[in-house]
Amino acid sequence: MSSNRTRRHSLLLASAAGCLVPGSLLPAAAAFAQSAVGGPIPEEIPLNFSVAPTSVEQGQTPMSQAFGPSREDWIRDTRRKAFEDTKFEVQARTFYLGRDKYDGSQSEAWALGGSVGLKTGYFREFFAFGATGYTSQRLYGPEDKDGTLLLAPGQEGYTVLGEVYGEFLLNQDTRLTLGRRAFDTPYINKNDVRMTPNTFQAAVLQGLYGGGEGEAEWRVGAGYFDKIKERNSEDFVSMAKDAGAPAGVERGVYTLGANYKLGELSLGAINYYSDDIINIFYTEGKYAFPLGDAWNLRTALQYTDQGSTGDRLLKGTSFDSDQWGAKAELVHGGALFTLAYTQAGGNANMQNPWSGYPGYTSVQVEDFNRDGEKAWLMRAGYDFESVKGLGVYALYVDGTDPSAATEFARNETDLNIQWKVPKGVLEGLMVRLRYAEVSQSDPASDDLKDLRIMVFYDPPSL
Repeated sequence: MSSNRTRRHSLLLASAAGCLVPGSLLPAAAAFAQSAVGGPIPEEIPLNFSVAPTSVEQGQTPMSQAFGPSREDWIRDTRRKAFEDTKFEVQARTFYLGRDKYDGSQSEAWALGGSVGLKTGYFREFFAFGATGYTSQRLYGPEDKDGTLLLAPGQEGYTVLGEVYGEFLLNQDTRLTLGRRAFDTPYINKNDVRMTPNTFQAAVLQGLYGGGEGEAEWRVGAGYFDKIKERNSEDFVSMAKDAGAPAGVERGVYTLGANYKLGELSLGAINYYSDDIINIFYTEGKYAFPLGDAWNLRTALQYTDQGSTGDRLLKGTSFDSDQWGAKAELVHGGALFTLAYTQAGGNANMQNPWSGYPGYTSVQVEDFNRDGEKAWLMRAGYDFESVKGLGVYALYVDGTDPSAATEFARNETDLNIQWKVPKGVLEGLMVRLRYAEVSQSDPASDDLKDLRIMVFYDPPSL
């Protein structure tokens, strides 16, 4: 009883002091009052001491103060959580590419660069912000050997803010992205096989639903892509211009797609529509099943249909093309054996202006997607158990003559050796050697030779 009485007397004395003591002593008086009743000490006390008196007993919470702290403290705590969840990504790259082309000319360059970026956590569990800057600078690159796409045209280095975006968490499973960012879909993607990736100016809605144990997973997406920054450029340009439309034609691309996955079954489709430019429809299905205790078989089918739209501004004439493909992969431990087939048709070559090509026979140099072209792929790869992160593969693609009389059959042989350090001091270091040789049935052309040496260092996120 005496203890409670002492607390009440202390509080009354401190409150009186707050009314009488000059402003310089106010914080001390308020602190004494708060410590007497066991409450927190405010960070700032108004000089007019305008806080209303209250009859609320210690240990009680009025309804008006339920479910959390004051608005100011709520905002402060939410911001603090967002900054705590902020991730910084830093990657260093160096890349050498040398190519001897069919006509005897050469492309060669060696570049140094990388990226620095951040992605915040969600402010108030709703809004996050991200940004990434990229650079590629010339270490070696004769002006008469341009064309590697490691540097800007003219063998020039470049630096660009490739990503600046806001991400809105509409609910636990749905998010909206506005701004400039990298995305990955079959025909709009990063195509990150040089120094920097493609990024896009877009508004994109994405959802991921289900996917729990034994539960079907749905991935859905819809968006509008207005501009693209190509992988060796500083500038964002219209999607139509990047596709090859005449100067002054500016059109974006509308996308809508979904993918369903249950166990080893996956089915999906996506459509890309650009008014007066092109429509691309893509669908793919996959299924995998075991063959005994140690072997697994993975199968896949794909189909793409492309055609002109509206005023046919891309080529000035109507066109249509399609390609279908099938793939089977046999897996045993670290070994993977692949057999694939594709066939293109229509009245034009297949196009992929905003991405890497998704065809099963698209490899290091050639896509094997010209009108009338058929291609077989055979591939064997192995990931070593004794050296973690070390893998090798070799492949061969045999293509037929396309429909155009001026184009010829090609075949390509690739060899790839890669080592990615999985842990330790050098975790995140990747060293990769790629070599390709393409021969063409045209007796007047040379074999194409393509050598790539890459060293990427991508340390764990900060």
